[in-house]
Amino acid sequence: MQSSPGLLDLLAKRMDWLTQRRSILARNISNADTPRYVPLDLQEPVFTRALGTEFPPALAPRSSNPKHIAEGPTAAATFNGEESRERYETALSGNAVVVEEQMMKVAPTQGDRQLVTNLYTKHVKLFCLVLTGTAR
Repeated sequence: MQSSPGLLDLLAKRMDWLTQRRSILARNISNADTPRYVPLDLQEPVFTRALGTEFPPALAPRSSNPKHIAEGPTAAATFNGEESRERYETALSGNAVVVEEQMMKVAPTQGDRQLVTNLYTKHVKLFCLVLTGTAR
């Protein structure tokens, strides 16, 4: 029997991924002037795969009124959110790093790291509250 990972395990995995992504983005920025350097990035993990299960069909969105968003595949429903475009620009030296693009990736990565840190802190405080009766 496979058990699903706990919240702290999921937070640790997410923090590891964010740390690796931050390192790769920093390497991209530091190599902004390196000839023939191609920027790298990590693929976003799938949340349902981390849980080890798919959501049951009972949780699928349904419309209760014909004026609501239609059910079935639409352009918005099939959008996967992954970047599938080619490199934005390449310098004459062959370098494809656009510092502004990398910084736009750094900002949400840092925000996600802060969110995971806050969730971990709140979870530990909850444990302390349950075990000792006081939050520290």
